[in-house]
Amino acid sequence: MDTFQGILKFFLNKKTFIGYSFLALLTVGGELLFSVVAFKCPCSTENTAYGLVFLFAPAWILLILGFFLNSRSWRLFTGCCVNPRKILPRGNGCRFFQVLGQITLSSLVAPVMWLSVALLSGTFYECAMSGTNSSRLLEWICKGKPKQCWGELHKVSCGKTSMPPVDTEELRLSLQAQSQILGWCLMCSASFISLLTACYARCQSKVSHLQLSFWKIYAQKEKEQLENMFLDYASKLSERNLKCFLENKRPGVFPMPTFAAWEAASELHSFHQSQQHYSTLHKVVEEGLDLGPEDNETTMVLVGTAHDV
Repeated sequence: MDTFQGILKFFLNKKTFIGYSFLALLTVGGELLFSVVAFKCPCSTENTAYGLVFLFAPAWILLILGFFLNSRSWRLFTGCCVNPRKILPRGNGCRFFQVLGQITLSSLVAPVMWLSVALLSGTFYECAMSGTNSSRLLEWICKGKPKQCWGELHKVSCGKTSMPPVDTEELRLSLQAQSQILGWCLMCSASFISLLTACYARCQSKVSHLQLSFWKIYAQKEKEQLENMFLDYASKLSERNLKCFLENKRPGVFPMPTFAAWEAASELHSFHQSQQHYSTLHKVVEEGLDLGPEDNETTMVLVGTAHDV
């Protein structure tokens, strides 16, 4: 039993690394599937458009999915059309752009992985570059090759040129080498930028390393328990409502946070050294709601918690 708990704890501690590793495997598998099953270079003047679509369209889709699957995106934008101050609060307007930048960086992980893997394979880049009409690119690619290269470069991917097989193979290898160089450059650049971003974030941290570790553990535990409590409360509330409906009787009191409390607890958290609140929910519970005069029509307080049920 202790061994199992130790293994489970190890995986929980390494869940970020495991998640990225799993994402990398999915990216490699997806690229192989696209290359073998779906990708068929037309070997015509459409090569460039076809190759670029297969290179960048999946990356764009992964970026959009990254925004969709990031809970902070919805926490940031929910209700912002009704109340723009949620994303641009008074006195802290830069907070929106800071959080949006963090969401964007985390959402870029999958697209960068896809582009890196796709460039390292060389298939999509080879097809895209072989269809170019740029005289400068043609001069660079066809340097030292037969004259037919200028008019038949789009046929290189299919091996149907009138050039000697040796020259055709050299062109293919050259295009694949360029793709792989770009892939490694992208991976190195992304790794370096990630390191700089992480270092900058730690340098700007308002708390010590130990307190930051505690903060992360607290945030994770609060998220897990919040989901469990939501499930428990939703089940109890739906059970009460159904029972009252079927038995045709008035419902009893069911303590729930007020509308204003839900709004306050849904805001993005900003840490202040003078107030050791590790989440927005923590702040609401400790201090209650602090609404301005313009919000007096919804001035309420958090009067009940889930433990009172």
